[in-house]
Amino acid sequence: MTLDTCTTQELYRELLLRLGEDPNRDGLLRTPERMEKSMAFLTKGYTMDINEVLHEALFDVDYDEMVIVKDIEFYSMCEHHLLPFVGKAHVAYVPNGKVIGLSKIPRLVDMFARRLQVQERLTREIGEAITEAIQPQGVAVILEAEHFCMMMRGVEKQHSSTVTSAMLGVFKTQLQTRNEFLSLVRSSGRSL
Repeated sequence: MTLDTCTTQELYRELLLRLGEDPNRDGLLRTPERMEKSMAFLTKGYTMDINEVLHEALFDVDYDEMVIVKDIEFYSMCEHHLLPFVGKAHVAYVPNGKVIGLSKIPRLVDMFARRLQVQERLTREIGEAITEAIQPQGVAVILEAEHFCMMMRGVEKQHSSTVTSAMLGVFKTQLQTRNEFLSLVRSSGRSL
């Protein structure tokens, strides 16, 4: 069996063998099949297209104040260790005649998160996708995440988190706009 002729399940079976496990053991019999389904789900962002995600959800609107969707939970896989990192995304933009349907912003986050990633690139990709889709006055993205590659191995720090940001357009050039976004993201609670 060569790599060219191996099925994904056969590769996972071989991995179990190389880890010192018995893939014929009762608890592992269907593990290669489950691993294949799991990885397909965790990396489904590769099969998603931004135009399909945003399909029919771009609207012409006379509105030029900040739009924020915050506390969007996301799950991704570190491309260095194939371990999860999980957290929250906070996304804002200032429209320039066009808005995105609100449910599409978490879908965009998921599309990019469901790929092998580093948090820094994930942050930037979300901001650039919104910029390309609606040409707003600016976009801001903040991701806060805990990385299992830091928690389960290596330095084994359980309570550390990583924060990344991408500030584009007016969020980069106008301190007042950036500060308003940061203040609104920091605000706690659901009631106004």
